[in-house]
Amino acid sequence: MVKYIIDASHKKAIINKNIYGHFSEHLGRCIYEGIYVGEESDIPNVNGMRSDVVEALKAIKVPVLRWPGGCFADEYHWKDGIGPKEHRKKMINTHWGGVIEDNSFGTHEFMELCRQVGCEPYINGNLGSGTVQEMSEWVEYLTFNGLSPMSELRKSNGKEEAWHVKYFGVGNENWGCGGNMRPEYYADEYRRYQTYLRNYGDNQIYKIACGANGTDYNWTKVLMERAANYMDALTVHYYTVPGGFETKMPALEFDEEAYYHTLKEAAFMEELLKKHIQIMDQYDKDKRIALIVDEWGSWYQTEPGTNPGFLYQQNTMRDAMIAGVTLNIFNKHADRVRMANIAQMVNVLQAIILTEGASMILTPTYHVFDLYKVHQDATLLESFISQTEVGSDKDKVQDLYESASIDDEGNVYVTICNVDVHRSKMIEGTLLGYTACQVEGRILSERMDAYNTFYNSHAVKIEDVKCLNLEGDKFTVEVPPCSVIQLTFTGE
Repeated sequence: MVKYIIDASHKKAIINKNIYGHFSEHLGRCIYEGIYVGEESDIPNVNGMRSDVVEALKAIKVPVLRWPGGCFADEYHWKDGIGPKEHRKKMINTHWGGVIEDNSFGTHEFMELCRQVGCEPYINGNLGSGTVQEMSEWVEYLTFNGLSPMSELRKSNGKEEAWHVKYFGVGNENWGCGGNMRPEYYADEYRRYQTYLRNYGDNQIYKIACGANGTDYNWTKVLMERAANYMDALTVHYYTVPGGFETKMPALEFDEEAYYHTLKEAAFMEELLKKHIQIMDQYDKDKRIALIVDEWGSWYQTEPGTNPGFLYQQNTMRDAMIAGVTLNIFNKHADRVRMANIAQMVNVLQAIILTEGASMILTPTYHVFDLYKVHQDATLLESFISQTEVGSDKDKVQDLYESASIDDEGNVYVTICNVDVHRSKMIEGTLLGYTACQVEGRILSERMDAYNTFYNSHAVKIEDVKCLNLEGDKFTVEVPPCSVIQLTFTGE
């Protein structure tokens, strides 16, 4: 038996719903074909947005969506994407595949997508190749209801009332594709640009500074030293890239050694967050500034026969385990981590949805977000589970990752990942400070290389937990190999 303790009397931070956020870049078939097909398409749509995709996103309660990039953000000039579509500029997407970007999906279309999904927009501004004026005018165009050139321009394009836009990022990966800047230089540029992101009316901009590339802890230190007073959040990007960027492994046809190597890379998120948070704590003891992981997920070789610049990859139970482990880690650091955005939403990298023409499938990663949506805006509970190391001779990882929360109605939610590919774990749990009268469970469990296809779209799916018992303050549950489980406890 594996011992598991949940202390409902020890409430911690709110798990911000935005931890379950997503990312959509003008990259490959994420926007075009994946989300947006245009009003004239034979594929069912509302104002050009695929109805099947929108309904799937609503079902998992997507809270926030980042756009237009990514590397694309720092070559995107927003005025190219407004006005009559036949007059919008065409450009080459130099970062992703060298294809034509016709700008038919722009500001109005993105805001319409957010309206249909019911999520908050997170817009990433162009610092790398844009100007202060350009970024400032975008905020004015979006959020100002008074008389000004930008508000009049918006009205001429069919939107009388301004939108509410809270989250605004000042550049993306400015240490790399966003300008190859040093942290000292970016800190000064950030301070300058953010000055002109005005609050209009009751719209309050939440200013997000570009943070570090993975383990570049010095970037975090410099930004906190020089610009902490001017930001609401600082980002970090970390991808699980088994084999490294130069020799990425395939998404399919991997062995057990590759599986454990990948999960070890994913679990490194724990150490990464701790070290960045330790630096932030030195300058911001009250944790006013959020740490946002606005790009994370698996990155493999692109699928054979596809454009290598489109970053299209299949999604297996291995990716479901990456998602489950990572989201549990985010939950555990909810006092500082208040948003995260998996890369990317549709047809790119660790996508939750894949499309092919009029067909759509949900990936194993999508199902993890479905299981975990119960944690959104619930309160993290103190919890502890016994762990043992599993894996190959080269790569060891802890076998179990968990988190627990309680919502305003008094329901307790538990999510557990068993990354062990061979052994089930019989868990004996104890609920402290809580009297449960009922428990239900859902599970995602398949072999490590299982995935959904357009010919077999339900090979990996959520099912009800069968081996689950509750007696007093004790419960037992069997967690099969390579599985993600979610339990809901209802109190009296």
